[in-house]
Amino acid sequence: MRSGVWCGAKQAYNDPYMKEWGFAQTNPNEELAQVHYFSMKKHQPNGEVDFLIIVKEFITPKEPTMHFFAQADKETNQHTAPYRPCGWGKTMLEALSECIRAIHRFPYEGTEIRAAKA
Repeated sequence: MRSGVWCGAKQAYNDPYMKEWGFAQTNPNEELAQVHYFSMKKHQPNGEVDFLIIVKEFITPKEPTMHFFAQADKETNQHTAPYRPCGWGKTMLEALSECIRAIHRFPYEGTEIRAAKA
């Protein structure tokens, strides 16, 4: 007989995705997630912009293959159709990479541009 703690229909003890902190979640609808922070500079012709990317690592995601969700702190394409870069994935690398690609998809048109160094 296997020992372990049951979370719904999933045996958490032997689940490779289950982290110790995940046992704090008492209901999957709470969507408990650990938060990871990353930053990057987007270089544009008129200067550079710092982006903070927040990645949430869910214990019991609504979609089982989407354990990670990354989202930038700023919108891009503000003057045409504002867009908040984001990305989903079953790994942190997938979600973070998708979000970075989304940041590069459109120009940043806000006021937080620093002049490029000569």
